Amino acid sequence: MEQNAEILKKAISGSLEIIEQEREKEIIARRFGLVERKETLEQIGEMLSITRERVRQLEKAILIRLQIAAEEGEIEEIAPAEKLLVRNLTEMGRVAKLSDIADKIYGRATKPNERMGIYFIATFAKNLCVVEENDRYYPSVGIAEYGDAATIKARVDQVVDVIKKNKQPMTLEELDEKLDYEHPIHIQATASLSKQLATLNGVWGLVKWPIVNPKNIRDKIYVILDAAKKPMHFSDIAKAIRESNFKRKNVTVQAIHNELIKDPRFVLIGRGIYALDSWGYKKGTISDIIKTIMSSSNKPMTREEIVKQVLKLRKVKETTILLNLQNKKNFKKIGKNSYTLA
Repeated sequence: MEQNAEILKKAISGSLEIIEQEREKEIIARRFGLVERKETLEQIGEMLSITRERVRQLEKAILIRLQIAAEEGEIEEIAPAEKLLVRNLTEMGRVAKLSDIADKIYGRATKPNERMGIYFIATFAKNLCVVEENDRYYPSVGIAEYGDAATIKARVDQVVDVIKKNKQPMTLEELDEKLDYEHPIHIQATASLSKQLATLNGVWGLVKWPIVNPKNIRDKIYVILDAAKKPMHFSDIAKAIRESNFKRKNVTVQAIHNELIKDPRFVLIGRGIYALDSWGYKKGTISDIIKTIMSSSNKPMTREEIVKQVLKLRKVKETTILLNLQNKKNFKKIGKNSYTLA
C-alpha cells in the first residue's frame, strides 16, 4: 500500500509542477485541500484579494490546462496513477464513493487530503471522471469509459426510484431483476454514491428507513429481532447489538430492557424473552391470552388445545397455563377436560 501512496504522491506533485505561477498552484492546492483543509472560493479570494468569480475562472482554466497536458503525455506520473485507480475501480464496480476508493488504495482509513488528492487527479485524468458532492450524491470517482458525471447521477437516481417504488428495502438480487446491469456489484457501487440510500444486512433502502439506517436503540433492537426471525432474551439482544455492524453499538443490558418495555413493537412472551408484535404475538397476561384464544372459538376447548395455542404466543411452562385455567372467575370447566369462558 505504501507503493500506491507513492504513485499518487508523484502524480499530484508532477501535476502541480506543470502549473507555472505560484498563485495558481496555491489556488489548486487550497481548492482541493491537498495540504490542509479544502477551502471555498470566498476564502481563497479573500486571501489573494481577488473576487470569488475570479478564483473560479482561474481554477477552471488551470484544470483545462492540466487536462490537455495529461492527454498529451506531458505529466508522466499521471499514467501509473490512472492505471492504479482504474484497476481498483474495476474491482469495486466501475464507480466508487471517494472515501471508499481512497481507503481501498491506501489499505486503511484515509485522511481528507489523501482522499482529495485522488479527487484532484480524477478531475482532469482522461480515463476518469468525478461526481461533485451535493445534497444527493457523495463525492465520487468513476471510470470515464462507462459514463460521465451526468450519466452516473442518472443511474444513481434510477436505483433510488426503484427502491422508492418498492416501498421497502431490497436485496441486490431483487434490484438486479428491476435494473439492466451486467452484474449486481455494479448496482451496489452505484447505490453507494447516493446520500438518499443506506444499506444493512445485505439490503438497500432509503436512509430514512430505520430497518437499514437505525438511529436509536429501539430501531437497533427491531433490526436485530427482524434479522433473527425468532424471539430473543433481552441480554442476547444487547450482545447482538454489540457484535453488529451498527455505527454506535455500546449499549447496556439495562438500557435494552428499558426500551423493550416502552416500545409497543416488542412483546414480552416469556421471562425476559421478547418478540415482534408483527409476528402475531399479543401483549397481556396468560389469562388474557387464554381469554383471547377462547373468545375466537365457537365451542369449548380441551386443555391440550388451549395449551398448544398459548405456547404459540408465549414462552411459558405448561403448568403456568394450567394454573391460570383454574381461575373460576375467568374460566369454566366443562366435563373432565374442556373449558369455556366463565
